[in-house]
Amino acid sequence: MNITLASASPRRKELIGQIDWISCQIVPSGADESKIVNPNPIQLTKALALVKAQEVYSRCGGVVLGADTVVVVDNQILGKPKTENQAREFFKMLCGRAHQVITAVAVVSERKTLVDCEISTVYMRPYDENWVTEYIATKSPFDKAGGYGIQDEAFAPILDRFEGELDNIIGLPVKLTEKLLQEIAKTNGND
Repeated sequence: MNITLASASPRRKELIGQIDWISCQIVPSGADESKIVNPNPIQLTKALALVKAQEVYSRCGGVVLGADTVVVVDNQILGKPKTENQAREFFKMLCGRAHQVITAVAVVSERKTLVDCEISTVYMRPYDENWVTEYIATKSPFDKAGGYGIQDEAFAPILDRFEGELDNIIGLPVKLTEKLLQEIAKTNGND
């Protein structure tokens, strides 16, 4: 089955490549995400994934997959940090405790639209200025929700453990994505 991934994320492109029965083209979404506001992190994430998929579908048609990942601590949603100081503040909030990573997946086709999400929990070690400074120096925090990539080698000293699917924390829950795509394939008669 041919699909379009509405994302410029190299991590999502790599993860979707694990589903061997689909072929995927990349068309980044031009959706205005700033208009999507919802205090509920699950509903917000689902709405963001859907608006991305719908925007690309409106241009390309076919089957379009959109995704969005948020990091939530104390009901506060952490996006991508814009500055080193903001990244440091994120780590001060996240270190020494647990937080949730929510990734929503939306699949839009002519006959059906599906949206679902996966939630994982990440535990970080207590805040350590040296580890955080070294990690921020890699510049990796600035294109990731919550300011970190669990797969980054430089992040390893900060990570304690996680519960749930690792690929969800990276940015695309592969099992959930495959399940949604299988349902779309059946609906579209491609099974």
